[in-house]
Amino acid sequence: MKKITTVGLDLAKSVFQVHGKAEEGDVIVRRALRRSQVLDFFHTLQPCLVGMEACGSAHYWARYVKAYLKRNKTDAADAEAICEAVTRPTMRYVPAKTRDEQAAAMVLKTRDLLIRQRTQAINALRAHLAELGIVRATGLVGIISLAAHSARRQ
Repeated sequence: MKKITTVGLDLAKSVFQVHGKAEEGDVIVRRALRRSQVLDFFHTLQPCLVGMEACGSAHYWARYVKAYLKRNKTDAADAEAICEAVTRPTMRYVPAKTRDEQAAAMVLKTRDLLIRQRTQAINALRAHLAELGIVRATGLVGIISLAAHSARRQ
């Protein structure tokens, strides 16, 4: 049996597509794997070149282990394209992030989300109060002024 030397892995939420080739280019494996099967699959392989799409979960899987699409977009076709692309010398690669790097990025993204949500809530409140003739400056200064105005009216 020929040895798999290159694997393309299309990442998904539940079902991943694997495309594995021998050094000569023969397709050895083309199949779907449930998330729970992925690590077991790679444990059965000898060390080889593994390519996966650069997405959020790629960093997780990279710790363990679509320019070349030929036909309609499917996960299996993506896995085959990834397998082909990873062998190209001009392909751009994304280095895998450590857990600490991922955690730092999550903190920044969460902070950004909370700031955007705060701004949306302030703007909505200002718009509603403007309908009642209560108008103040924009931003946090304006909302503090609105809160003080509301406290005086009670």
